[in-house]
Amino acid sequence: MPNPPQISPEQRLAALEKAAAVRTQRAEIKAELKKGSVSLVALLERAPKEDLVGKMKVSAVLENLPGYGKVKAQKVMEQVGISETRRLAGLGANQKNQLLTLVG
Repeated sequence: MPNPPQISPEQRLAALEKAAAVRTQRAEIKAELKKGSVSLVALLERAPKEDLVGKMKVSAVLENLPGYGKVKAQKVMEQVGISETRRLAGLGANQKNQLLTLVG
């Protein structure tokens, strides 16, 4: 395996800051989802257009829906046939439809 490219301390710091900002934005989206101010439908529509939303794990999104937790989210994912590692942008049309039907 080749070695990863060497980056300067400034580049590393910039990458760390960017990653922290993305985590903060995703946490805000999850909080809005939990409050009910953002819907699952809206996130699924945004997923193909926005990397920030598209790269969110389906399990993390479902766990933050009002009335859902890890167990309920996992059961829904099993029913639809969605892998634990699947991200929103990676869902097919049938999976999205089934997910919306089950979650309501």
